[in-house]
Amino acid sequence: MELLESDDAKNLLLRKTAMHKKELEDEVKLLSHNTEKFITNALVIGGTLAVTYFIVRKLSKSKAKSKSKIRPKVKKVKLVDERGDDQEMAAVAPSEPTIMSQIGSALAAQATVFLLDLAKDKLSAFLQTHFDKEAVTPNERS
Repeated sequence: MELLESDDAKNLLLRKTAMHKKELEDEVKLLSHNTEKFITNALVIGGTLAVTYFIVRKLSKSKAKSKSKIRPKVKKVKLVDERGDDQEMAAVAPSEPTIMSQIGSALAAQATVFLLDLAKDKLSAFLQTHFDKEAVTPNERS
């Protein structure tokens, strides 16, 4: 009798060990899957923000260079004062932005809005899943 009871206890412990081992492996797989999704989302969002930064930087750099190279147009204006004396003055004509700079600015603004919206959606989805997981207590998982 004693021998059978020890075999039953041993088999019971082995089954419990196998069950706990399987549960741990499942949790590790779930954790690695969630981590992989999180890292992928972070890389996508970071990459899009980096690309947006470089595009905006390139567009703004070209504007700065063009402004520094192009001298403002100066018109000489003759003014006649009350005494009838002619005076010559220089007036700077306002520079108008080129069509390419306007298109670049609009594209950069639209890309920024799109990427921020994408990042907002990803962040809200992540937070929602995170809060849903926190709502489940450890006793309910078993």
